[in-house]
Amino acid sequence: MAEAPAPSKIPSDAVKATLSVLDPDHSSKNTLKIENTEKRDALIESEKKYQNLWQEKAVFQPDAPTIEDEPFDTTTPKQLHEKYPKFFGNFAYPYMNGTLHAGHGFTASKVEFTAGFARMQGKRTLFPLGYHVTGMPIKACADKLVNEVKMFGPLFEKCPVEEVLEEGPTDGAIPPAPTQAETKTDLGKFSAKKGKAAAKAVKTKYQFQIMLAQGIPLEEIQKFADPYHWIQYFPPLAKRDLIAFGARIDWRRQFVTTDANPYYDSFVAWQMRKLKDMGKIIFSKRYTIYSPKDGQACLDHDRQSGEGVGVQEYTALKLKVKEWSDSAKKILQGKLPDGANAYFIPATLRPETMYGQTCCFVGPTIEYGVFKVSETEYYVCSPRAARNMSFQPGTFPEWGVFPQVATFKGKDVIGTIINAPLSIHTAGVRILPMETVKDTKGTAVVTCVPSDSPDDYATVLDLAKKAEYYGIKKEWVDFGKEDFGIIPIIETPSYGNLTAKFLVEELKIQSPKDTKKLEEAKEKAYKEGFYKGKMIYGEFTGKKVEDAKTLVRNQLIESGDAFAYAEPDGKVISRSGDECVTALLDQWFMNYGTGENGGDGEWAQKVLDHINGELELYFPETKHAFIGVVNWLKGWACARSFGLGTKLPWDETVKVESLSDSTIYQAYYSFAHLLHKDMFGKEVGPLGIKPEQMTDEIWDYVFARRARDAIPETDIPKKSVEVLRRQFDYWYPLDMRTSGKDLIQNHLTFNLYVHTAIFDESNWPRSFRVNGHLMLNGEKMSKSTGNFLTIEQSVKKFGADATRIALADAGDGIEDANFEETVANSNILKLFELRKWCEEMVREAVIVENGDKYKHTRDNQRIRNSDTIQRKSGSPKALWDDIFENEMNALVAETKQHYEATMYKAALKSGYYDFTAARDFYREASKAAGLGMHEDLTKRYIELQALLLTPIAPHWADYIWQEVLGKTDTIQNALYPKVVDTVPSLTATREYVKLTSTNITSAEGVQVKRLAKGKQALFDPKKEKKITIYAAKSWPEWQKKYLDLLRNAYPNIDIKSISKTVEKSESKKAMPFINGLKRRLDAGETPDVVLDRQLAFDELATLRAMVSGLKQTVQKCVAVEIVSVDEGGKTGTVILEDGSKGEGRKELPPNAVQAEPGSPTFAFENVENIPVR
Repeated sequence: MAEAPAPSKIPSDAVKATLSVLDPDHSSKNTLKIENTEKRDALIESEKKYQNLWQEKAVFQPDAPTIEDEPFDTTTPKQLHEKYPKFFGNFAYPYMNGTLHAGHGFTASKVEFTAGFARMQGKRTLFPLGYHVTGMPIKACADKLVNEVKMFGPLFEKCPVEEVLEEGPTDGAIPPAPTQAETKTDLGKFSAKKGKAAAKAVKTKYQFQIMLAQGIPLEEIQKFADPYHWIQYFPPLAKRDLIAFGARIDWRRQFVTTDANPYYDSFVAWQMRKLKDMGKIIFSKRYTIYSPKDGQACLDHDRQSGEGVGVQEYTALKLKVKEWSDSAKKILQGKLPDGANAYFIPATLRPETMYGQTCCFVGPTIEYGVFKVSETEYYVCSPRAARNMSFQPGTFPEWGVFPQVATFKGKDVIGTIINAPLSIHTAGVRILPMETVKDTKGTAVVTCVPSDSPDDYATVLDLAKKAEYYGIKKEWVDFGKEDFGIIPIIETPSYGNLTAKFLVEELKIQSPKDTKKLEEAKEKAYKEGFYKGKMIYGEFTGKKVEDAKTLVRNQLIESGDAFAYAEPDGKVISRSGDECVTALLDQWFMNYGTGENGGDGEWAQKVLDHINGELELYFPETKHAFIGVVNWLKGWACARSFGLGTKLPWDETVKVESLSDSTIYQAYYSFAHLLHKDMFGKEVGPLGIKPEQMTDEIWDYVFARRARDAIPETDIPKKSVEVLRRQFDYWYPLDMRTSGKDLIQNHLTFNLYVHTAIFDESNWPRSFRVNGHLMLNGEKMSKSTGNFLTIEQSVKKFGADATRIALADAGDGIEDANFEETVANSNILKLFELRKWCEEMVREAVIVENGDKYKHTRDNQRIRNSDTIQRKSGSPKALWDDIFENEMNALVAETKQHYEATMYKAALKSGYYDFTAARDFYREASKAAGLGMHEDLTKRYIELQALLLTPIAPHWADYIWQEVLGKTDTIQNALYPKVVDTVPSLTATREYVKLTSTNITSAEGVQVKRLAKGKQALFDPKKEKKITIYAAKSWPEWQKKYLDLLRNAYPNIDIKSISKTVEKSESKKAMPFINGLKRRLDAGETPDVVLDRQLAFDELATLRAMVSGLKQTVQKCVAVEIVSVDEGGKTGTVILEDGSKGEGRKELPPNAVQAEPGSPTFAFENVENIPVR
């Protein structure tokens, strides 16, 4: 329940109190505030223009090739795909109980960027979206509003302010952020920690408060008491927000689920009938998470919390009481009939170890109940466990009723003697205290097997050491025997036959409070025992533990000493606020699961084969997660009696649950726009087909479950049926599905199951791209802490393109990503300034003949932006031009690789950040050289930059494309640019220039720092100076052996292995040398050039080209001299500006000998030769 500190002056009614802290602005109050918005507003104005243009021109409305284009009878799907390449992607259709937040935008962005790039690859690209409204959430919220309107009036004016106030956090105590799952579908469910000094806080106790927090006008809220009003209200807002986001969605294909759309309703009914006919849906009695309040199964989407929690099955032992402790006798006096038996009920996962029971534990402070099972039988366990048992027939006689006749604390029964079935201690064992027992798991009664349970062994040791402290007798623990009466039961290869003792001693576990070590020991003991253990005691001696487990369990149950028990493997709260139980129900189940789990093993294997085969999952972690889910998933209840949905075709008293009607809906997208014109299916589509005409036979046909020439009998025109089939044949299979990683455990795995059942293998999904959750500014998104952002808020705050760039920058892996608002904000300025620069370079261009004219124009004319002075198109290119063009080509190719790999953060770096950096380098280098930029390259840069940003920032790109470059069509229809292969020598030249320039400026900086600290410097940086650069003609002799090493290792150069062969005395110089050569090879230079000691470029010519730039960038540099150093490093020759040789030099300074080809050294000197102090 959300809490937020109330204002100092408490409002007079609940509505005002809620709005004072929980209005939509409050939810983002701690996010970045934008002040100067002129640049942002200019960008947004342009974005709106292009969004409208794209919608008006139906840019994102692709169609399959018509049957007039390609004959229906003779053209196969494979032929269609070869001739007309396509891309079909989508993200999980959002649940419509609220507006879309930034997390939705992050998942959508993955398919959105991929769709943008697919268009540039020349593919017909389909990105559709529907709206999920099936299930309990909407109905449960609507029902709450019905009650709240009755209680408080249509405007909730009768709700007292005291109803929504409680003691809350102060002193900076902030309610913690909700989980991602809660944020996604439950807008008001948060927890809060109390501050040191409690004060009044507003809590979201009622549904009307949650609606207010979403920004729903007060007078509108009562309308949401009708669940169908939600369906009408929120989908248009989702569409609005995604259009404003710039999504390339084909809105013709939108639809809502449930019987609100009769076409989709028919589609789901067909799907369920088909699965039932195949034996994939079965009717059986199974354990299911169940809400007693709702009277039905509570599956993932029905939950307020606990999504993904499954059922844990136990063996519940019946430990008959032989003699109660004295305190228990007093409490129970007169409450149990004479002759009745009472049983402590521990729940165990390891029935095969029961031979070694030495005692039974209870939590001393836990409250236990005695529950009446029959006139002669009573069970002792926690009330929570008894409640669970009451929904599992065979325990209590009446469903949901668990009569409690007595209550006591665990400490009251310590010392009680009980009979432990199978135990060697036939005289009975004692109830003893265990402080780590929890009443939230199992029955709160724990049977003790210290031979194989590290927890039990550690506790027994502790009890023996501190018997007096625990108020027990020592003989209750040691049973008068050595080793506490522990006997070996299971032999393991790693830990011997007393696993618990071995691990406790090995891990040096000192007490039951060493929880982390005990967890580790427990995991090791269970895995080793189950998978490698062999029974060495009891009736099943010699058998593997994994076989004996079931045999012992069955024996205990058949003898009446145990019964089957199950409970949720974690706390589950339903949408109605009910704590759920595990019930044994007669239910319709999707028969998911391996054969070992009781499912359809053949079906599960098909899914596993696809996961391990053709399905692209992008990350190994994702594949591992899918395999894990398939291996543990069991039957899934596919029907419910409450909520919105399609009626189960063969039992209309129940409805298809929300995770079973949303498995293969991607297939429906392929022709949804031809069936209906509106999302509700009220308007018949262009083919004139009515819902009732979509029979099972027609669905079979259009989804390629029948041969193309086997059209069933129907009153639908033949051509119309063929058109539907053509759409499916063309768009399927699905090329990419993006989703949050939390959907692996249900939606995505179910998707694979049903696809493999319904469709031919050629129509199974091609890829699932799973992403992590989205954090905001490094923190979990949370309304209660004010760190929350909807798509609408982000687009209004930053604009669509800046938002999209921040989403691309947030991360590409399966780990949680981070939307950094500072990234979005900084890109407002970057995009605006880059756009302005592009406009000036085209609209205000000053074209000159050559470099001389450039300098003359720069020095004699008043030009606002000297960048606009450009050498004319077609004029000769200089070295800097070639370097820039080559780098652009390299970045275009690199960015393409990143887009192909769906790595958008990397694509953004190479295609935007590095691309603008390349322009900046070229701009400064060409200016310093007195040349200015080349008109052809300027326009090429602008065009390429627009194209590279098209998938991520399409509005900005289209503005540049059409309004700056004057193109006649939208950039959304442009193809990805083709470039020539990069020239390694030019790449090497650029790296040489960058490194040499950096080294020179860094060396100067060192001298500046020395002077600043009062130390003597080699020269005075503030005075006019000369730089002498020493370039070596040949390589040092010591490098030969390392070149030989690399030659022998190429192409499998392992730096780590080579480093082990380098002499220690030479390591400091050898390893940088080796790494430098490897980098050159990695950059594309040929082995002949690199390993034969050749530079890929003319070093002296490059240095000459750098001279003018160095004079510009190095403070007070009036001269640059280049000396070509002879072998040995003691003599050399001056190289003149035109490349000719000048005077010879002898007795060169010591640093000249350190120069190597491609790695020059240099010296500074003040021209006046004044000593520096």
